[in-house]
Amino acid sequence: MTDPVYRSAEAAESIAAQYKAVLDHWPGARTELHVPTRQGSTFVIACGPETAPPVVLLHGSQANSAAWMPDIPLWSEKFRLHAVDMIGEPGLSATVRPELDSDAHALWLDDVLARLGLSRAIFVGTSLGRWLALDYARRRPGAVQALALICPSGIGRQKNFIVKALPLLLLGPWGRRKMWELVLGPKPEVLPEAMQHFAPLMDSIGKATKPRFLAVPALTDTQLKALDMPILAIVGGRDVLLDSADSPPRERPRPWASVPPFFAVLQRLGVERG
Repeated sequence: MTDPVYRSAEAAESIAAQYKAVLDHWPGARTELHVPTRQGSTFVIACGPETAPPVVLLHGSQANSAAWMPDIPLWSEKFRLHAVDMIGEPGLSATVRPELDSDAHALWLDDVLARLGLSRAIFVGTSLGRWLALDYARRRPGAVQALALICPSGIGRQKNFIVKALPLLLLGPWGRRKMWELVLGPKPEVLPEAMQHFAPLMDSIGKATKPRFLAVPALTDTQLKALDMPILAIVGGRDVLLDSADSPPRERPRPWASVPPFFAVLQRLGVERG
């Protein structure tokens, strides 16, 4: 059976080994869990005070929970964090990719939360994880205390990025690097210390895995209006994947200097809302 995530069995083993090595640099104490679900085993990293408000972290496509490492030191001071490796991505969870326009991912998250002993939590998502958090909030509003979404898909028009990406993918390592620069911006000459272990892993993932090129289901205006939990949505003015101007609410963008720090908003959502 063809692996939907990795280009070969050797590639899967290599990424798993590199990922585990990166996790050795996780900031602070952590607990690693492999929880059974109806979609197979799911890998979760838990850290922060056990009595603090629970936060579920959902990374993006072509990534894993190591992507949260720069944020962990600050966020884990006030929250009990649960970084979940999404199924069908290059982490340590099952390599299955259910259809996005079904309830499969919501049922999978039901299993994950039940195994973690969580009936309700704040959800933070980026990239494909932001859609997953939004979809779960639509289907399970009682389980979602608040949402923090970074460049959220599912609420605006998705750009046809594949037109730009496919020619670059034919140009080998240089083309893949240029594709990632379109998505993430130019790579800095000196990486921040927190990213020095993760960046090489991302390079390896780009070579070893099969990217997803698919339409992400969008929520209707009625479904969006039905969401009554606090929601923080951060969009990018130069996003190559999503049309930020088409993402509601259609208000005039504020200068970045006026936007509260992400952690401050997250803390307000979790602590003041109880």
